[in-house]
Amino acid sequence: MNLLSSIDTSERPVTAVESDELWYKDAIIYQLHVKAFADSNNDGIGDFAGLTEKLGYLQDLGVTALWLLPFYPSPGRDDGYDIADYGAINPDFGTMKDFKRFIVEAKRRGLRVITELVINHTSDQHNWFKRARRSDRKSSARNWYVWSDTDQKYLGTRIIFTDTEKSNWTWDPEAGQFYWHRFFSHQPDLNYDNPRVVSAMVQVMKRWLDTGVDGFRLDAIPYLCERDGTNNENLPETHEVIKKLRAELDAYAKGKVLLAEANQWPEDVQEYFGKGDECHMAYHFPLMPRIYMAIAQEDRFPIADILRQTPDIPTNCQWALFLRNHDELTLEMVTDVERDYLWSTYANDPRARINVGIRSGWAITSISATAMAFARRCNGRRTAMAASRARTPPGFMRRPSWTRFTAMRR
Repeated sequence: MNLLSSIDTSERPVTAVESDELWYKDAIIYQLHVKAFADSNNDGIGDFAGLTEKLGYLQDLGVTALWLLPFYPSPGRDDGYDIADYGAINPDFGTMKDFKRFIVEAKRRGLRVITELVINHTSDQHNWFKRARRSDRKSSARNWYVWSDTDQKYLGTRIIFTDTEKSNWTWDPEAGQFYWHRFFSHQPDLNYDNPRVVSAMVQVMKRWLDTGVDGFRLDAIPYLCERDGTNNENLPETHEVIKKLRAELDAYAKGKVLLAEANQWPEDVQEYFGKGDECHMAYHFPLMPRIYMAIAQEDRFPIADILRQTPDIPTNCQWALFLRNHDELTLEMVTDVERDYLWSTYANDPRARINVGIRSGWAITSISATAMAFARRCNGRRTAMAASRARTPPGFMRRPSWTRFTAMRR
């Protein structure tokens, strides 16, 4: 079954940036949301045309790669992570022609591009789910998602979004069954015990490789598979799925990257590198909140201590070190005492707290105030005031969503 339309591979850009297969080892990656970066037609929504116009600015910053948040058609209930179509461009952001022009221009400037591969779940508005819910429960179409006649299955599995979800199961009246979701109830989890789902994701991956992208951030990969009697995280079956994706990637396009989003402790995350045959990169989530702690305490110990606990990884792999990203400032990977300290320092107002973390806007404001106070003590008031007067560059949207993180070549 052909799930996606084809891309004209003759338009795929081939430039000198493709020669270094270990480019990710010392990359400086800039995260951005197309809809919030640069608006070319003044409709209030950023687009690929606007982003393309600003590539010179990004190049001047010294970044070497761009990580784009989801730009696919979506109901928009989870900032684009609720995908309704893996193979198209959200029309609010432009057309496929605009995207391909962006890729060509980025490559011309030596900038690589990483996109999102949200593989754990889809939107409940995706055609795969619509087809599954109306199909017979024993059909192959129903088997694309995880279903149950009871919501008492997998009770040992934690709920991630504790503020909004009371269960990992939601009843679907059309299907007459419960469906499984690790995140919001409008994001049903795909069934990776079904080989057709794996094949479909490989097809999605190849489609975007054909446009010239350089890698994929694998969203929420610890949760791909489910087994009775487990917490349904970091299962061996999940690693087998990732190995299949990596093998397909390497066979189809050399020098491309899989970046693991696994909000886990380093000893668990290291498993997502495999023996150098799973993900090329993985975020170092426990380091991020300890950077904030070190700033507040004016002490390097929180950073040095977590780095000391970080295990060695295969030589062809790399930790992705980051300060912030688009999510809330997650405090899952800290102790209860550390979380209370960070909440009291950066989110004393209860409204600033969400799930097990700090809302993004509050976090940025709080860290800026703390850093400015520290700057005054260290360098005088002039440095702090200069930082406080920073403004959005001309031609950019007022509320860009971005992150820079650096991968240090070991």
